[in-house]
Amino acid sequence: MEIKDHILQGENIRKPVWTTKKSGKFEKGNLDTVIVHYTAGPYQPSLNTLVNPNVKASAHVIVDRDGSITQLVPFDEISWHAGQSAYGGRVGFNKYSIGIEIVNSGPLTKSGNVYRSWFGAAYNPSDVIEAIHRNQTRPKFWHIYTEDQIQAVSDLCRALIDAYGIKNILGHEEIAPRRKTDPGPAFPLDRLRNNLLLADRSDDAVEQTPEIGRIVSNKLNIRETPAETAEKVAKPLSQGTKVRILDEANGWYKVAVEVEGWVFGKYVETE
Repeated sequence: MEIKDHILQGENIRKPVWTTKKSGKFEKGNLDTVIVHYTAGPYQPSLNTLVNPNVKASAHVIVDRDGSITQLVPFDEISWHAGQSAYGGRVGFNKYSIGIEIVNSGPLTKSGNVYRSWFGAAYNPSDVIEAIHRNQTRPKFWHIYTEDQIQAVSDLCRALIDAYGIKNILGHEEIAPRRKTDPGPAFPLDRLRNNLLLADRSDDAVEQTPEIGRIVSNKLNIRETPAETAEKVAKPLSQGTKVRILDEANGWYKVAVEVEGWVFGKYVETE
């Protein structure tokens, strides 16, 4: 995957579907961020919305469930994906960022033995995780992302870093926390940006040293796999316990203390 003349090229890249919903070129030095979104709907209806001239929203690309990517706006031009947004002392992130939309239905509601999206689609338990959103306090059900999507987003972000010197990878939920929940806890956002952005540091020790976290709930179960129904591997971890964070998946952290296991990432404060 590579970018030539601000157009994405490579395997599994679909023919572009260009939208007119954009605001000219980025000012020199402004583009330094990628914002990750979910579509909250299937591919074709979401694509139709993103290119519909009557809807004031667009993005640079949309990533389908099979990992294929459709580009909507050249990467040197501003798309309308961030809306009202603020982070790190800056506001209005359209003018600083590339918008990546990933096909995903977002939060789901349990209905008997299936899980339903806001638009009525039904999903099997294998397509769902229960996790706590970084901006919320209670677990909900979330549509999972496919491994093909996660890999495609990682490869795309790597290409954007190489082409434009991207320094930040953020979720819509981080720049508009009162309005948005995308990409949500099913997407390994922290792991993605740590792997891509920390890997560029020249200090190999920084890259190889596990991140340290501290348990912030009174007691936190540690489980064999990243699932609330998984077997516990030890007694609950107490508040203040320091852990080494080894991996992240669907809103859970794999941690090491005297044993290794998985805990809800919401209740781990990184240092």
